[in-house]
Amino acid sequence: MDVLERFLHYVSFDTQSSEESGTTPSTQKQKLLGQALADELRGLGLADARMDSHGYVYAHLPATPGREGEPCLGLIAHMDTSPSASGKDVKPQVLRYEGGDLVLNREKGIVTELCRFPMLAKYTGQELVVTDGTTLLGADDKAGIAEIVTAVEYLLAHPEREHGPIAIGFTPDEEIGDGADLFDLSAFGAAAAYTVDGGELGDLNYENFNAADARVTVHGLSVHPGTAKDTMKNAAFIACQLVGMLPPAEAPEHTQDREGFYHLCDLAGDVTEARLSVIIRDHDKEKFQARKDLMKNAVEFLNARYGAGTVELELTDSYYNMREPLRDHMELVENARAAMQKAGVTPVEEPIRGGTDGARLTFMGLPCPNLSTGGFNFHGVHEAIPVPAMEKMVEVLLNLAAPERRG
Repeated sequence: MDVLERFLHYVSFDTQSSEESGTTPSTQKQKLLGQALADELRGLGLADARMDSHGYVYAHLPATPGREGEPCLGLIAHMDTSPSASGKDVKPQVLRYEGGDLVLNREKGIVTELCRFPMLAKYTGQELVVTDGTTLLGADDKAGIAEIVTAVEYLLAHPEREHGPIAIGFTPDEEIGDGADLFDLSAFGAAAAYTVDGGELGDLNYENFNAADARVTVHGLSVHPGTAKDTMKNAAFIACQLVGMLPPAEAPEHTQDREGFYHLCDLAGDVTEARLSVIIRDHDKEKFQARKDLMKNAVEFLNARYGAGTVELELTDSYYNMREPLRDHMELVENARAAMQKAGVTPVEEPIRGGTDGARLTFMGLPCPNLSTGGFNFHGVHEAIPVPAMEKMVEVLLNLAAPERRG
């Protein structure tokens, strides 16, 4: 089975994760793909492939003779898709892009417009996998899974391609920040690893956001508006005031590169109670702390104005920038760079405006830079991935895990 066939099969599984469940995995349907992957890996010849009770999939490809003593290298991707858009009944389309606007669904008038998504232009003349405009695609990160499994299948079929021991790990719940929570480092057994969970072909990431989640509850007091003077406390209005205290120029839609942001994810409520959530991001550790302090100060100001306990803030760090701990493991970056260049891929070394399982795993003691999958426009109905990019990433992974020796 080639990488495209695998990918099209994997996106047929609905694996959307949920921030609301409090279980691991957050949705049991992720286990359907997990079990299918464990079965597939065993069918290919990885005898120890298994899914644990939490939905994590582990497998090991033994070293070729004479390479058993080398450090084990890990390859990791995640099975879940974003809660931001439906991942149910995905109807992928494989088409040749000829330039201009890309019509996803003529009947519903859903179009990926070139003016809004200018990166499309570089893929003119290539085969793209896209959606029908009603769901996301799932290239984040089922493309990464397909690329890893296809590389493993190649190595099993070509024992002359020498390599050390290789560990494979597929995680649930990465999209909600929980993918590394119950990752069994001991069972995985790798000395270092790569997540295959990036964007367009060539992405090589070893720097990411520091991240925190702010969950706010505002307690109001409802009375008849006709007699509300000096009595009513409007929770919805106070929540809006809090949002207004965040710098409007520092929202995601106005930032890029290493600029951090505050992102209002949701806001709901009435006079009696309101709730909102904000994610806080910055690559710089000191600026990250300053952003969290601003949120705390805003809450303190509102409590001083409306009464203690009016606004409750739950502020939780999610993950940190992996750049610092990876400074001692830059050979991983150099190896990835060389693997890409050998495949004719130009490395694009930019900070991730987000995070990966690899960021948390790095802080857990498993150095783990991030590699591209080849896709773009993740988390929405305009998600796409070029078929040549997936094929190139299989080649990159082979160069990385089983570099051909000269002579």
